Amino acid sequence: MNPIALLAQLGRVVLAALAALGRLSLFAGSTLSHMLRPPFYPREFFSALLNIGWLSLPVVGLTAVFTGGALALQIYSGGARFNAEAVVPQIVAIGIVRELGPVLVGLMIAARVTSSIAAEIATMKVTEQIDALVTLSTHPMKYLVAPRVAAALITVPLLVAVGDVIGIAGGYVVATENLGFNAAAYIKNTVDFLEVNDMVSSLVKGCAFGGIAATMGCYYGMKSGGGAQGVGAATKSSVEAAAILILAANFVLTGVFFSL
Repeated sequence: MNPIALLAQLGRVVLAALAALGRLSLFAGSTLSHMLRPPFYPREFFSALLNIGWLSLPVVGLTAVFTGGALALQIYSGGARFNAEAVVPQIVAIGIVRELGPVLVGLMIAARVTSSIAAEIATMKVTEQIDALVTLSTHPMKYLVAPRVAAALITVPLLVAVGDVIGIAGGYVVATENLGFNAAAYIKNTVDFLEVNDMVSSLVKGCAFGGIAATMGCYYGMKSGGGAQGVGAATKSSVEAAAILILAANFVLTGVFFSL
């Protein structure tokens, strides 16, 4: 291929990526602005709280308990090679609280909530319901986007906290019932090993991941088009973008909390 043509193609890709990042940044800034200024829509907000928080508990709980149990088995099996089986409580606790808890909850929220928000808003757009809101002097960003993002910022950290507890409990059950650990010693080692910074990082990650998940769902829903096919494309793109950004944000936040 001609080097000039290759550079031109690369330039177009970079410019398109920067343009998309700019549009997303403007959307996020507009969302934050509408969240902080009246009028507010408490009915939409509490409906989003229910959908994002309470209705996500089953999938979060099941994901966390099986992850904690599997992690305990893996650590015990690996530690046995070095006569280090006793570290199971500590590694399960730090692994769940620092990394697996927030990341897995974030990905579950991306799969469940981001897709739901994107599909709902995209359907409203292609059926001209958003245009109807505008004719009624209701700002779509304030009515549809701000309540959902605000609800995610509040509920996802709580889901992460619940997931952390359930994940550690899953590891505890496997370790005490299957691997022969003393229950009191397991709990003591878990509590003694965790630090405040670990728990703070878990909650901050939950807040960031919740904001990403809801924002991606709203962003792709609002920019969708093309009928039913557009709704499907918006849903797919929103989940992909949310998952990638959650993993990238996890890397950045881990560096901020634990590499300084």
